[in-house]
Amino acid sequence: MENRRVVITGLGAITPLGNDADIFWNNIRGGVCGIRPIKAFDASAQKASLAAETDADILDWLTSVEAKRTERYVFFAIAAGREALKMSGITKDNSDMTRCGTLISSGVGGLSTITREYARGLERGFDRVWPYFIPQSIVNMAPGQLAIEAGFQGYCSSVVTACAGGSNAIGDSMRMIRHGYADVMLCGGTEACVTPLTIGGFTSMKALFEGDDPTRASIPFDSERSGFVLGEGAGVLVLEELGHALKRGANILAEVSGYGASCDAYHITAPEPTAAMATRAISDAIADAGLGAERISYINAHGTSTPMNDKVETAAIKLALGEAAYSVPVSSTKSMTGHLLGAAGAIEAIICVNALRDGYIPATINYKNPDPECDLDIVPNVGRNAELTHAMSISLGFGGHNAALIFSGYER
Repeated sequence: MENRRVVITGLGAITPLGNDADIFWNNIRGGVCGIRPIKAFDASAQKASLAAETDADILDWLTSVEAKRTERYVFFAIAAGREALKMSGITKDNSDMTRCGTLISSGVGGLSTITREYARGLERGFDRVWPYFIPQSIVNMAPGQLAIEAGFQGYCSSVVTACAGGSNAIGDSMRMIRHGYADVMLCGGTEACVTPLTIGGFTSMKALFEGDDPTRASIPFDSERSGFVLGEGAGVLVLEELGHALKRGANILAEVSGYGASCDAYHITAPEPTAAMATRAISDAIADAGLGAERISYINAHGTSTPMNDKVETAAIKLALGEAAYSVPVSSTKSMTGHLLGAAGAIEAIICVNALRDGYIPATINYKNPDPECDLDIVPNVGRNAELTHAMSISLGFGGHNAALIFSGYER
């Protein structure tokens, strides 16, 4: 069976830079930094006191009764999913619901619920924890509840590959449609883990920035980078088989043209120093899209602002693209959003789609000090207009997970 083309017809976002896809993109274009002192709890006793939080109010999307039954990371997925579905125009009247699937990633799922309910159990007795504790803490509840919301009765699952999860969810969904297992996929990632335990866990690993200046906190590719900043939110996309989209007159935003995934098989947290398998994921995505490296117009880097990640990712781009690596713009929007873990790849996919649409490359903000080992064109501080045809998003996760996606401007 010939591969079917896969297009994007809907976008939804809950982010530190706005609670719908358009506001989010406008703030990305404006170079707005979403990193601030933590509001979710008193972080004065912790070394890391900054995060990129959303201001989304659950009661703007759900009733008070629904809100009491819904964990924060699930709420983010529902809110972003609703926007994506509305934009796409998918309904039971124009689509076979048994051919519509849901695939949502989360790095840690309901960790905030787990920590809260454990404390409640110690205080009141474990038989008196929240009745929704189990269903709202498991990672698959985000796609499960979103499928209920949408009425999607096809494949429904979750991807848990740490910080590569959002990209894996999109890439795996593309393959589901490409190979005929679905016509429509609601996919992406969600994360809500700005908690004392999560901040403490990453701090003990020496993974987080520990200062108090937001403008020097998430500084990918800068020689003074010292760790990432935790973010929260969700990104959800509607992927659709091209013929299905055309038949119902959908507005096509872009095409998902390539996907590559690999595993370092090296270390539980550290990237493999030679970047061999990160290179493989990038090269496979380019080949899957049927492109030469010189045709990539923009790369949205994983760019976490950790010393090893940015160095190894730079090496992987050079190895995969060769001389073309020095002519393609490579920016990290985590300089604005912080790191949304399992949702990162999804919101960065949304950035790539909008970059293609508007012909605009977002900046890596707050960049000051060049690192000779990160010597690509990282679009420092100021975004730029450009004619874009193919955009790549790279995601790398704990456990050695590597994923790369290619998005292309839609052409009949």
